[in-house]
Amino acid sequence: MELNQEERDFRIQQLYARWLDAGTRIGFAVSLVAFLVYAGGLLQPWVPLESLPGLWGLPVDEYLRRTGAPTGWGWLALANRADYLNLACVALFALVTAICYLRILPALVGHGERLQAVMAALQILVLLAAASGFFAGGS
Repeated sequence: MELNQEERDFRIQQLYARWLDAGTRIGFAVSLVAFLVYAGGLLQPWVPLESLPGLWGLPVDEYLRRTGAPTGWGWLALANRADYLNLACVALFALVTAICYLRILPALVGHGERLQAVMAALQILVLLAAASGFFAGGS
C-alpha cells in the first residue's frame, strides 16, 4: 500500500517527535543525576562550589586565569569532575536535534524527499560546524 504525501510527512514527523521526546527525557534524567552528583559532593568539581560567588562577576579572561578552566574542547578532559559533568549534560541536549535529523534522513531519502533531505543534512552540518567552533571567530 502506497502512502500519500501527507501520510509520509506525518510518519516522518512522528519519527522525529519520538526521537526528540526520548532524547530530551534521557537528557533530563542524565542532567538530574549529574546535578545530584554535583550537589551531593559525590565527585569533586574543578571549581569549588563555595568559590563560585566570588567568581561569577569576573570577566571571562580573569575567571579562566583564576580557575585554570580550559577553553574550547578542553573541558572534555574534565568530564570526570562534577561541574564539567553538568556541562557534558548541556552538550548532550545540544546533540539531540542533530541526532533527530540523522534519524529521519534515511526516511526522507527513502521517500524521495530530496529537498527536505538536503535541508536536514545541511542543518546537521551547521550544527556540527557550530559545535566545532567554526563560527566562533576571534581567538
